Amino acid sequence: MKRSHPLITAMAMFTMGFLYLPLVAVAVFSVNATRYGLVWRGFTLDWYTKLIQNEFILEAAWNTLVLAVVSTIVATILGTVLAIGLDRFPWSRKTNTFLDLVLHIPVVIPDIILAAALVVAFGLLRAVSSLFEPGLFNMIIGHITFQISFVALVVRSRLVSIGRDVEEAARDLFAGTSYMLRRITLPLLLPGIVAGAMLAFTLSLDDFVISFFTAGPESVTLPLFIFAAVRRGVTPQIHALSTLVVLITVVMIIGMERFTRK
Repeated sequence: MKRSHPLITAMAMFTMGFLYLPLVAVAVFSVNATRYGLVWRGFTLDWYTKLIQNEFILEAAWNTLVLAVVSTIVATILGTVLAIGLDRFPWSRKTNTFLDLVLHIPVVIPDIILAAALVVAFGLLRAVSSLFEPGLFNMIIGHITFQISFVALVVRSRLVSIGRDVEEAARDLFAGTSYMLRRITLPLLLPGIVAGAMLAFTLSLDDFVISFFTAGPESVTLPLFIFAAVRRGVTPQIHALSTLVVLITVVMIIGMERFTRK
C-alpha cells in the first residue's frame, strides 16, 4: 500500500487539531476542579451536578428540545412532500431550474439575512394578530423556514438514487397513487427521511442567529443562554453545558450517518 507524503499527513493532522482541540479543551475544563484560571486542580463532576440543578438552564434546555422537536416534525413532513413534488412531477426544464434555485436559497443565504427577513415578516404579521409576538411560536416558524430546504435536499437525493423503475413497475401492476406512496415510495425513502429529520434536528439544536432574532423573554434556548453567560464570563458550568451540547450533536450526526449507510 502506497504511503502518503509526510507533508500531506502533517497538514491533515494540523487541520484536525485546529478543528477539534478547542472542543477537547472545553471538555477538559468542564471536569476541572478550579473555578477560574487554566490551572488543573483535579477531576470533578460538580459542574455537571450544578448544571442539572440550575433552573434557568433546565428551562432553556426544555425550550430547545420543544423547538427542535416541533420544527423538525413539521419540516420533515413538508420537506418530504416538497421533494416528492419536485422530483416526480413533470415540470418543464425552466420551471425545474427555478424551483431548484429557490430550494437552495435558504441553504446558501447567510443566516443573518434570513433572520432579518423573518423579523420584517413577523413585524407585518403582528399587525394582523398578536400571535406573532417574539417567542417560541415565531422561533418554530423561523426554524421550519430553513429546515425544509435541508430535508428536501436530502430526501430528493434519495429519490434520485432509487430511480423510478420500481414505481413504474407498480403502475404497470395497476397500483394506485396512495398505495404506491404507502407501500413503495415512502418505505424506500425512509433512510433519506430519517437522515433529513436528524439533520434538521441538529441544525435547530445548535441554531443561534435565527433564534436570537425571533426569541422572546420567556423562550431562551441553550445557545442563547450560553451566549448571554459567556458575556458575563466563562465558567466551568458553561464548559459543561457546551460539552453536553456538542456530545448530543455528535451522537445525532453519527446516528444519521450509520442509519443512512445501512
